[in-house]
Amino acid sequence: MALDYEECKQKVLDGIEKKSKSKSKFYFSDLAKMMDAKPREAKKIVTQMVEEGILVFWSSGSTSMYGLKGAGKQSAAEHED
Repeated sequence: MALDYEECKQKVLDGIEKKSKSKSKFYFSDLAKMMDAKPREAKKIVTQMVEEGILVFWSSGSTSMYGLKGAGKQSAAEHED
């Protein structure tokens, strides 16, 4: 069964907003849990959200995380806009 993109996108946005006071970057597994999706299905949705500019991908080299575009401490330091 294919997941509904709009429904999953809203679940991710709601989940990030709930936790936005404590953190701005999320592991892929966190996003997959927010959608109740299997990793392969979640990857397609997260990738589409990055392509649309809703989420940004961040990597330290050893850790990969995602966050809302323009949110968090890193965005100002890295001149993301």
